[in-house]
Amino acid sequence: MGDPSVALPGGADPAARSRELRRAHSAFTQDGRIEAPVRAVIAKSWRRCARARVSPECVPRVELAEAELRAYREQHPLARALPVFRDLVGAFAAHGAHLLAVCDARGSLLWVEGEPATLRRAERLGFVPGTRWAETAMGTNAPGTAVAVGEPVQVFGAEHFSRRVHPWTCAAAPVRDPRTGRVLGAVDITGGDGLAHPHSLAFVQAVARAAEAQLALLEPFPRAGGDTLCALGRDEALLVADGRKVRLGRRHSEIMALLAHHPEGLSGEELAIALYEDESVSPVTLRAEMTRLRRLLGSRAPLSRPYRTAAPVEADFTAVARHLASGAVSAALNQYPGPLLPASTAPGIVRLRRRIEDQARAAVIARADAGLLRDWVCSPWGADDPQVWRALAAALPAADRSAALARVRALDAELGPSEQGLPGGRATYRQPARP
Repeated sequence: MGDPSVALPGGADPAARSRELRRAHSAFTQDGRIEAPVRAVIAKSWRRCARARVSPECVPRVELAEAELRAYREQHPLARALPVFRDLVGAFAAHGAHLLAVCDARGSLLWVEGEPATLRRAERLGFVPGTRWAETAMGTNAPGTAVAVGEPVQVFGAEHFSRRVHPWTCAAAPVRDPRTGRVLGAVDITGGDGLAHPHSLAFVQAVARAAEAQLALLEPFPRAGGDTLCALGRDEALLVADGRKVRLGRRHSEIMALLAHHPEGLSGEELAIALYEDESVSPVTLRAEMTRLRRLLGSRAPLSRPYRTAAPVEADFTAVARHLASGAVSAALNQYPGPLLPASTAPGIVRLRRRIEDQARAAVIARADAGLLRDWVCSPWGADDPQVWRALAAALPAADRSAALARVRALDAELGPSEQGLPGGRATYRQPARP
């Protein structure tokens, strides 16, 4: 079986694969069927597009006019990584039929650079700075999907949801704030069929990591004062807003956690996709929740178009991610009372919760400190984690390993081979029951 992250398997004929994908695209857009050879990452994206009511005939919209775009780019954190992007990708793009593109966390294109003839083709497509290429605006595409899922993505030909983008292939990787772990945007390479090679996906991932390393070396932007949100280890978040403590209900907790994680804001469609498992939930339901939240929070209630917090919000999970990014593992665990909103089944919360836990447990294992490892396995969320128990056994003196090794054997027998040895592959806390 080929690598599911690679758009074109080794030895595959691009023309034949393109024909197969066009047929599969038609099957999905006509009656919702997923057919071979559509990869899982693309199938999930297509379903999100359908749920967001994106048309396969969609065209990009300019959301930032030239003057507004110039001012926005100057203050955006990724402006400080632009020299890295240009050094690593610019020459590659300039000497081939490829483009370098950088988008923000909402999928708005900030920079598009490359060989003049390719740029002219991209302009006719609408792939230009100031346009929005989020999944909810332009369907499946590498930069938009990369920021939607927070993972590197390669998209080949008719895997794009919009038919007008079928002649193109792209690979993109998210770029995160090294202090908070928050997605700042994505770096993308766009061009022809040659970019379906696995090397292009690995290359763009390396470029994103280099940009994050550059940002980590620079002084952070000044942090504005604001509200605080406590959502770790509790099913109902506590918001301290303008000096007032407000205990939020479960749905309002999810909304505020998602908006704290996306200070740039979320459209109604994006927030609904992140909140509701049921694809048939009406937009009216979200608007009703926001109305109730406004009554509760008053002047500190979220703003709309896009939905965003009224003031900067420092969330406890953001502080944990910042400590982990800087290597302060002990400090991170000191501020980690448990998983994010553990009873929540909201898709966006589930993804964020697992990401934070995976980062924390990976850091604990890598540190190989017996005290930190013991703290993890003695917690409710880490008690059944065989990888950390195994790491603890290795970190202990030989004379003290017997209890840890016994626990590893018990967990291996209980979990079976399907769940053993999967780094970050499963949550180590009890999952909430699905309704």
